[in-house]
Amino acid sequence: MAHKSADNTPRRVLVTRFSALGDVAMTIPVLYSVALCNPATQFIFVTRSSMTGMFVNPPANVTVRGIDLNDPRYKGLTGVNRLYGDLRREYDFDAVADLHDVLRTHILDLRARLGGIRVARLNKGRSQKRSLTRSTNKVMLPLTSQRARYREVFYRLGLVVENRFNSLYPEGGGPVDLFAEITPPKAPGEKWIGIAPFAKHKGKIYPLHLMEKVVDHFAAMPSVKIFLFGGGKEEADVLGDWAARFPHTVSLASKRHGFAVELSLLSHLDVMVSMDSANMHLASLVRTPVVSIWGATHPYCGFRGWRQADSDIVQLSMTCRPCSVFGDKPCHRADYHCLAGIAPQIIIDKVSRHL
Repeated sequence: MAHKSADNTPRRVLVTRFSALGDVAMTIPVLYSVALCNPATQFIFVTRSSMTGMFVNPPANVTVRGIDLNDPRYKGLTGVNRLYGDLRREYDFDAVADLHDVLRTHILDLRARLGGIRVARLNKGRSQKRSLTRSTNKVMLPLTSQRARYREVFYRLGLVVENRFNSLYPEGGGPVDLFAEITPPKAPGEKWIGIAPFAKHKGKIYPLHLMEKVVDHFAAMPSVKIFLFGGGKEEADVLGDWAARFPHTVSLASKRHGFAVELSLLSHLDVMVSMDSANMHLASLVRTPVVSIWGATHPYCGFRGWRQADSDIVQLSMTCRPCSVFGDKPCHRADYHCLAGIAPQIIIDKVSRHL
């Protein structure tokens, strides 16, 4: 059995967050900070197998365990119970930090509580988010950030919670040899811009014909190199076309490079242009400034990038915004003016300040 310390501080904490990519990325500054503040406690972070690669340079007391949720052994109620048993036998944890608050983690939490194990669960603030995103009588006030909600979970377990995280890499960024296949090292005086024009939902995607104008503007500068980020065939086709038509523009969407490669490259960018998407959070993890573009969603919902500046946020003031927490609701106006109404020059000006 796991042993608790005299002051009742947990010795082994099971931390759960299975999706989505941006939400998992947002756990890293909190997880690493809490681990550094509590060196005598072991943290076992359980997530989807596909997410584990982003946990670069973790503290010594952090173990990242990937789970294949498509594995038939872990399907359904029986599968979740089997997962709990496997994790309990392997790690003998004495506390659970549920950073997800979904049915799967509720079952894991219940099993832990029945075994006398302490559980703290994320408060998603669903009612406040509904008040912020409803079509009438909006309460336009910034909500508690997602990272603050994560910190609260660890605090309720009696752990010390102070910020100790700056970047996944030490000063100077990640190893340049990791992305040597993509590009040679940055030349003296050269500026690197990343552009990630896609997101999961239409309500978060800046119109591609407008983003192309941004690419065109910077591609005309001989001292600028542009890296295009995306994934999947449709995105790869669009970005491949841009890379073929615009000088010193490189698409990373044609193959899967992996988190280690892309994070290292991100750390050497001068600025990133991103939607309210996972790429905003990945760039934030390596302290790269992000010019973030917001449409149906809003920074008030609590999902802005780690330590990103207000001055780098691009958004229109509209009474219907935000209409959604995730950008997945149909546009009330049917024209997505919150995105289509943003002039490319606004983005160009904000990016130029970082060059």
